[in-house]
Amino acid sequence: MRYSALSASFRRISVLTAKEFYTVTMDKKIRVLFALPFLLLFTLGLAITMEVKNTSMAVFNQDSGDMGRRFISYFSEPTFTRVFELSDAREIGAVIESQRAIMALHIPEDFSRRLFSDRPATVQAVFDGRKINAAQALNGYTDAIAGQFARSLTNAPPSQAHGGQGIDIVTRYLFNPNLSYLWYSLPVLMVLLTQMIALLVTGMAVAGERELGTFEQLLVSPLSSVEIVTGKAMPVAFLAFCEGLIIHGIIMKVFGVPFAGNFALLATCMGLFILTVTGVGLFISSLSSTQQQAFLGCFAYVMPATLLSGFMAPIENMPDALQYFTLLNPTRHVIKAVLGIYIKGATFSNVLPEILWLGGIATATLTFAAWYFKRKTQ
Repeated sequence: MRYSALSASFRRISVLTAKEFYTVTMDKKIRVLFALPFLLLFTLGLAITMEVKNTSMAVFNQDSGDMGRRFISYFSEPTFTRVFELSDAREIGAVIESQRAIMALHIPEDFSRRLFSDRPATVQAVFDGRKINAAQALNGYTDAIAGQFARSLTNAPPSQAHGGQGIDIVTRYLFNPNLSYLWYSLPVLMVLLTQMIALLVTGMAVAGERELGTFEQLLVSPLSSVEIVTGKAMPVAFLAFCEGLIIHGIIMKVFGVPFAGNFALLATCMGLFILTVTGVGLFISSLSSTQQQAFLGCFAYVMPATLLSGFMAPIENMPDALQYFTLLNPTRHVIKAVLGIYIKGATFSNVLPEILWLGGIATATLTFAAWYFKRKTQ
C-alpha cells in the first residue's frame, strides 16, 4: 500500500515537472532569460578587467639630453597606446582635467646631467585622482619602469655607465589628493541607488496592473497611451529624484565628502538620468506579463549597465567596439558628469557632452516606451 502511494505521488510529480518544463521552455521571454547569462559572459568577460591598458599619457620633457627620451620610450603598449608631449607645465592640469590623459610626466631639465653625475634624478608623475584604481595601478607601473630604467643604465657601455644613480618618482594626484575612496565611491553609489529605485518601481508598474486585473480598466479609460506612460513615469521619477537629493545630503553631511560643484548642474544631470531609466523601466514593464518577469528584466539591464559604466573597470580597457557601445549607456555619462561636478567642480561647458547624451537617450527611451506601450494595447 505504501509503495503504491509513493508510486502514485511520483507519477503526479513527474507529470507536473514535465508540464512546468514544457511551460518554461516554450515561453519565449523565459528562453531569452536563460540565454542572457551567455551573452553577459562574453560581453563582460571582455570588458571587466582590473588591468590598465589602452590609456594616454602626457609628457612635459625639459631634459635636453638623451636620457629623458630614453626614459619615455619605456612607457609602451599595451598600457599606453598614446604618448604625447606638452610644451608647458601648465598644460598638465588641463589635459588631465579634460581626461585626454590619465597621467602626465614632468621630466626636469637636469635629468640627464644628474644621472651622468651619479646623482638621483627626480621625475614628477601626476595622476587623475578621479580614477583611483587606475591611478594606483599606473603609479606602481611607473615605479617599476623607473627601477627597470635605472638598472639598464648599470649595464650600459663603459662610456655611458653609471654607478649609484636612481630615479625618484614624486607622485601627485589631481582632484583627489588623499586618494580617499569615499570621494569616488559615494557619488557613484548615489547614481546606482537612484537607478535601482527608478528602474524597479517603473519596471513593475504595468506588470503589476496586469496581475491585479486593473490594466484593462486603464485601457478603456479616456487616457491615451502617452498619457498613461506619462502618468506612471512622473511620480516615480519625482520620488527617485527626491531620494537622490537626500542621498546627496547624507554624502556631504554624514560622510564628509566635499562638493566642489554647482547643485543645479548636478540636479539637471540626475534628473535627465532618472528620466532615461524611467523610460527603460516602462519598456521592460510593457514586455513583462508578471512582476517576476519585470524584476528579472530589470536585473538583466542593471548588471551590464553598471559594469559597463567605467565604475569598476576603465572604459579604455575594453575592446574598441565595446567602448563605442557604452556610449548608449546612460550610467556611463551620468557617472562621469557627477564625479566631475563633485570632485573638481565641473562647469556646464565641461559636462555639456554628457548632458546632450543623457537628453538624447532620455528622449529615445521615453518615446520608444510610449510607442511600444501603444502597440501592445492595440
